[in-house]
Amino acid sequence: MQVPGNFLPCGIGSLPFKEPEPALELIFQSMPQIPHWPQLPRRGRIEHFVYQSLAPLVRLGLIVVPEGEKLPYFATQAPDWPERLTQFYTIFLEATSEDPQALESFAIPREAGQGFYALLEFLVHKGTGPALFLKGQVAGPLTAGLYLTDAEGRYAFYDPQLRDLIIKTTAMQARWQAKALGRRGLPVIIFVDDPALSAYGTSTHVALNREEAVEALKQVALEIKKVQGIPGAHSCSGVDWSIFFEAGFQIVSFDAYNYFDSLKVFAPQVENFLAKGGILAWGIVPTYEQAWKETRDTLSARLKHYLDELVKRGVTPKRLYQQALITPSCGTGVLEEDLARRIYQLTAEVSELMATKNKGG
Repeated sequence: MQVPGNFLPCGIGSLPFKEPEPALELIFQSMPQIPHWPQLPRRGRIEHFVYQSLAPLVRLGLIVVPEGEKLPYFATQAPDWPERLTQFYTIFLEATSEDPQALESFAIPREAGQGFYALLEFLVHKGTGPALFLKGQVAGPLTAGLYLTDAEGRYAFYDPQLRDLIIKTTAMQARWQAKALGRRGLPVIIFVDDPALSAYGTSTHVALNREEAVEALKQVALEIKKVQGIPGAHSCSGVDWSIFFEAGFQIVSFDAYNYFDSLKVFAPQVENFLAKGGILAWGIVPTYEQAWKETRDTLSARLKHYLDELVKRGVTPKRLYQQALITPSCGTGVLEEDLARRIYQLTAEVSELMATKNKGG
């Protein structure tokens, strides 16, 4: 399978526009080789992952979305809860049996993902151009499971049944995205965004089991692979990176600007990951005001220092340099538009500089 590398630029997902057109313009200007569909949180609550990644659970009444500021929760006390479960698992089994109509049940609703459909329409009318890959993204099962609760306020991830619903929905959502984007004839990357993995090992989440975290992520990665997609994982926090490696992701995206130290302690695992063809996506461009103070040269120097540090710890230099992407450290959806443009510009510039240096030896 063709995989990306050689310091190509890539985005994380969100952008601070209310309409998809300026977002797509910025994406194709800055990272045309791996364009992604833009999440647009400025459009409001409808762009939240509950509506995008877990829409079937909302539609079937398994997740209740209250009015106002109250958080969504699973309707576990509903008298017809068993019937709702049966309906979900029927659709899921049909989708896994290659029923296209059932798989469409896991699609992002158009009103909740205008950026996704705008990208598809852009590609139909203007072609793929210089694109080598297409990229989508889905909320990770831990992030969803530690955000949502049952009807009594307990975290959903700790309930085996609710965790299973989240994993299966997330996995099929990722599968649907990979198939929809794959119709354009290019390899598809799907990032599983799971910053809540940082909860593992903390005093507030002592019940978070490592094996359960690996298994949850593994199921999503496997579903992406089943349709020839490339599974990637992203976290903008310091986490146990070996969990992503063990879960079978082919790309691991991390906030290198702020959390490189959390990765370097896993140097042996990084070496093994790269030896198997894995890709590190270096989030070397900060996604806050610091981006105004940085340049392509300061960021490239910072990245070179980090690469050298991993080499000192036993990671093969050739793999590090060839199996790398350049990204912002996180999404830019909550920033001002001019700052987001600056971050995407820096990502493109660092990518170009690193690729040129790498080509030159």
